[in-house]
Amino acid sequence: MKAFYPKNGRVILHVDMNSFFASVEMAENPALKGKPLAVAGNPKERKGIIVTCSYEARKFGVKTTMPVWEAKKRCPDLLIVPPRFDLYKKASAEMFSILRAYSPLVEPVSIDEGYVDITGLEELGTPPAIAESIQQQILAELDLPSSIGIAPNKFLAKTASDMKKPMGITILRKRDIPRLLWPRPLIEMHGVGGKTAEKLNGCGLFTIGDLAHADDFLLKQLLGIRGIRLKERANGRDPRPVDPESVNVTKSVGRMVTLSKDTGDEHQIDAVLKKLADETAERMRKKEVAATNVGIMIRYADRKTVTRSKKSGGPVESGDALFQAARTLFIRNWNGQPVRLLGITASGLTDRKAEAEQLSLFSYEEAAKKEPLYEAISRLRKKFGEQIIQTGREAGKRPPDPRG
Repeated sequence: MKAFYPKNGRVILHVDMNSFFASVEMAENPALKGKPLAVAGNPKERKGIIVTCSYEARKFGVKTTMPVWEAKKRCPDLLIVPPRFDLYKKASAEMFSILRAYSPLVEPVSIDEGYVDITGLEELGTPPAIAESIQQQILAELDLPSSIGIAPNKFLAKTASDMKKPMGITILRKRDIPRLLWPRPLIEMHGVGGKTAEKLNGCGLFTIGDLAHADDFLLKQLLGIRGIRLKERANGRDPRPVDPESVNVTKSVGRMVTLSKDTGDEHQIDAVLKKLADETAERMRKKEVAATNVGIMIRYADRKTVTRSKKSGGPVESGDALFQAARTLFIRNWNGQPVRLLGITASGLTDRKAEAEQLSLFSYEEAAKKEPLYEAISRLRKKFGEQIIQTGREAGKRPPDPRG
């Protein structure tokens, strides 16, 4: 038993529900089991978007955010049902209730996944036995499948849970990293998105092993402190504790800038606010969060400072949405005097995945459709400059450079 519970280490589980929405629908209607099933908006219309799908549907190439017409083309026998978010939230609450019966250290990550710290729970058995008990209890009581990763830290536990789906239990120890983790391409590493992978590939880093042995200075130049953190993860190091209160902590991201000279020119102010909004949105994208509150800071030439914020009607994550909210606040609170400093803050941050799952169906579809557009715009602006793509409003005004 001591071999399973290290004296100075942790034992952490990552519990990930398999094809959660579709599985809940199957639990409610057993006649759907074993069939290609998708949860989608406007299932009777060709413009509907796939929210999630069963593993039987995935075998045909059906994917999340795929248009219904394309999914039906790939899988003619695909069964489509509209989403029932209240039902999914209820199942999620019941799932987390089961996890908390094993340990008080449970950290929800989103509606369908969470970490459980089982360090010191030898009386419940070995970690694999505990994972098996959790998995079988969720299946027996909720009729829902899950995959569980067992590891000494959160990163490795998350990685392990992805290794075998559905209904998998995987142990990933630090000594297994060179064999199981390092040969994998970077894009498969948790925390590395497409843009990050492209940057690293461009410097000759293609596998997780390449990242694990990369030069610190190079990583700092490419990704800042995040590069060093990713290297730590690639080497199996992750000191983050399982924090049950993390979902209740109010966090924020933002950007501010002191202007090269005080200005009261609205075109220049708009240009600065837009730049700040885009930079804040980029930071939110990297953290994979959405904001429920937007704030601004205005500092005048006499150093008088005004801060104002407003709760948004729904999750905000794009640069355009942040800009519109910040500009509205600015107009309401600006006294017309020259401005020395401007700042935008996005707070009340929540996991983008969890927020998307709780959006109204229409909002979900619109967000799903726009996501590739925002990614494409961001790539073009980074490659060719901020002015390469402008909104109609921006193109009409074409404000001068805020630096004068």
